Amino acid sequence: MEWAPGDDTSHGVVFRRAVEADLGDVIGLLNDDQFGQARNPLFSDAPSAYLAAFAHLADNPDNGEIVAVRGDRIIGCYQLTFIRGLSHTGAERAQIESVRIASELRGGGLGTLLMEDAIERARLRGCFMVQLTTDLRREHTRRFYERLGFVASHHGMKRTPL
Repeated sequence: MEWAPGDDTSHGVVFRRAVEADLGDVIGLLNDDQFGQARNPLFSDAPSAYLAAFAHLADNPDNGEIVAVRGDRIIGCYQLTFIRGLSHTGAERAQIESVRIASELRGGGLGTLLMEDAIERARLRGCFMVQLTTDLRREHTRRFYERLGFVASHHGMKRTPL
């Protein structure tokens, strides 16, 4: 799969696959609210775990971390995973996860650009749908996804710890 980079010249944003050197900034974005802080240690507290996870993503053509860059600053990120199953006649779907925009830039349209980039990558891959989950406590995030055309069609469940 070609992970063609996207860009939006009107906002000066370039979307590209993350590289290992981006990892500290990506983890910083993931920890930029109380929910992320509760589940993710700082990069400096667990570098080997993060580096191992990133290496796995980088080695897998169906899984990747995308960053949004303005100038030389990473201002957003998301993880995109392509999943093939037997349902829907074996069609592939894209799972979007860990969507983040730097807190001081939220509300300015960058989240929409980020999601449009993810959806376009899935479309170019030939996916029949994109899907995502969001924490029920993130009411504003749920409304954001609904404005982009996402529909709450299923009830997600998790079991932790294993």
